[in-house]
Amino acid sequence: MSSQNENQRDTYTHGHHESVLRSHSWRTAENSAGYLLPHLVAGHSLLDVGCGPGTITLDLAERVAPGEVIGIDLSTDVISTAESNRRATGAANVTFRTGDVYALEYSDDSFDVVHAHQVLQHLSDPVLALTEMRRVCVRGGAVAIRDADYGGMFWSGGDEQLDRWLELYRSVARRNGAEPDAARHLLQWAAEAGFDDVTSSADTWVFATPELRSWWGSLWAERTVSSAFGAQAVEYGLADHAELSEIAAGWRSWSEDPNGWFAVVNGEMVCRS
Repeated sequence: MSSQNENQRDTYTHGHHESVLRSHSWRTAENSAGYLLPHLVAGHSLLDVGCGPGTITLDLAERVAPGEVIGIDLSTDVISTAESNRRATGAANVTFRTGDVYALEYSDDSFDVVHAHQVLQHLSDPVLALTEMRRVCVRGGAVAIRDADYGGMFWSGGDEQLDRWLELYRSVARRNGAEPDAARHLLQWAAEAGFDDVTSSADTWVFATPELRSWWGSLWAERTVSSAFGAQAVEYGLADHAELSEIAAGWRSWSEDPNGWFAVVNGEMVCRS
C-alpha cells in the first residue's frame, strides 16, 4: 500500500504486479492474523488498513459479523479486486474503498478494531500511521499490527543469488524511505505513537513442501524481473536487468531443491490505550 504524507507519496516497493497480488491473495486470517482472532467479538466494527485484495478482510468480517468492516487501500485497482472478491463471497457487512493511512477519513473512536498487515514496513512515517490508527480506534479497542522482518528471513538451499536478492530488496526499500526490517521496530513505533499497553508476539511463514517451494520461488522469480521492485532496482542504479535475471534464476533453482526451506519471521502486536 502506498500512502500520502504532506503531499509526498510513499513508494510501494512491491507495486501491484499480478505476481504480487497473487501472493497477497494467499493470505487468510488463519495464516496471517491468528494472533488477532482471540480478540474479536461478534458485532465488533473493524477497519482493515492496506487491505489489498481483501482476503484477510473478508475472513475477519466473518468473525465479527454483523459488525461493520471497512477495508481501505490507496490503489483503486486493488480495491476493485477486493470488491470483486467481496461479491464472490456475498459478504454483506464489508465495504472496500480507497483511503490514506496518514489521514483516515473517520471520526475519533470509530472502530473497535483497527488492523494492518504488512503495511508499516512500506511507510516513510509508520509512527504517524499508528497515531492515526490509534485515533480512530475506541478507547480500550485493539490496533493490531503484523509486519515481516527481511533481515530475519533465512533459508537453506539455493545459492548466493538469494543472498543478493535480500541485499537488493533491503536497499531498494530503504531507498524508498521504508524499513524492511519492520518487525524489530514495532514496539518502539507503538510507544512513539502513544500506546501504553502492547502485547507483542511473533509467527512465521515456512515454505518447505514441494508445492509451497514452487509457489514461493516462482513468485519471487517473477517479482524480481517484472514487478515494481525490479524496476526500482534498475532505476536507482542498484542492479541491471542481467543481474535481476540471474537472481530470478536463483529463485527457480531454490524452488526445485528438494531440501529447500525458507522462513519469513513476522512480528505482531495488539496495542491498546
